[in-house]
Amino acid sequence: MKMHSLILICLTLLSACASTPPKHIEDVCQIFREKDDWYGYTLSAARRWGAPIAVQMAIIYQESRFVADAQPPRPLILGFIPWFRSSSAYGYPQAKNEAWAEYQKASGNSWADREDFGDSCDFVAWYCSISHQRLGLALNDTKNLYLSYHEGHKGFQNSSYRPKQWLLNTAQKTQQRAVMYDGQLSGCRQELEAEN
Repeated sequence: MKMHSLILICLTLLSACASTPPKHIEDVCQIFREKDDWYGYTLSAARRWGAPIAVQMAIIYQESRFVADAQPPRPLILGFIPWFRSSSAYGYPQAKNEAWAEYQKASGNSWADREDFGDSCDFVAWYCSISHQRLGLALNDTKNLYLSYHEGHKGFQNSSYRPKQWLLNTAQKTQQRAVMYDGQLSGCRQELEAEN
């Protein structure tokens, strides 16, 4: 009986540690109310790297819909045999292995984890900062920041996004979401800062 109770307690603790996406991902104020430490993480990343909170949140929304362990689907061979994923993109930011390793080195955070929201928004803000430095993109230019995030800095410089109308549409939607999130934040920023 004691062993059974111990197993139940362990399972309960493990399930509590698993991060579930916020329920209302269309409203950034609701996201921050539900995930009460997320505002502090995005604020810290904004102060460190200069990328606004709304830009970070719009990019993470587009990449993973705030799913901690998101990754590209496995293609199927013959319609039923799972094959290798086409990309190493993973976690909240859908960061690829190479970019994540570069971030870990640059930030000095070798323990950073793509399933950790604080590390993920710091990564997104850092990447936007590098895009600002290397490409001259404004830190509130979400559309072009997203294009460079998706295509990489060299890809952006080579305009690899131009023939990809779907990607241009996605970048525009990400820009619109950042504007929407920023407008929502103006109505709850005082409340959030009082709690942090």
